Amino acid sequence: MGKARQIRLDTRLFFKAGDASAFFSGMLNRYSIGQRVSAADQADLEALLKRHDERVEKIGIGINYIEVSNAPDEFGGRCFWIVRTDGSRIDFSFKHCLAPKAYDVI
Repeated sequence: MGKARQIRLDTRLFFKAGDASAFFSGMLNRYSIGQRVSAADQADLEALLKRHDERVEKIGIGINYIEVSNAPDEFGGRCFWIVRTDGSRIDFSFKHCLAPKAYDVI
């Protein structure tokens, strides 16, 4: 078995990537479709977005709020959606954000 991979965010530290995955999965499932996430959860999600390869595109003009909604058809299920300050929306996957990065500590 390999060593645990730490996920370090501005808001918290996960000693194992699986713990981070469970945390964000639980957060996603805690909300109903169309519901905005709390301010505390949004802070964690914005910290998580810093790990996204396309974060500049995802954030765009700026984040107004983050909500839970259905994932795009090709993916199914549910995911987080960024609602930007200009009213446009874009989805993002917490799993994509948790993919291994060169700077992760093992």
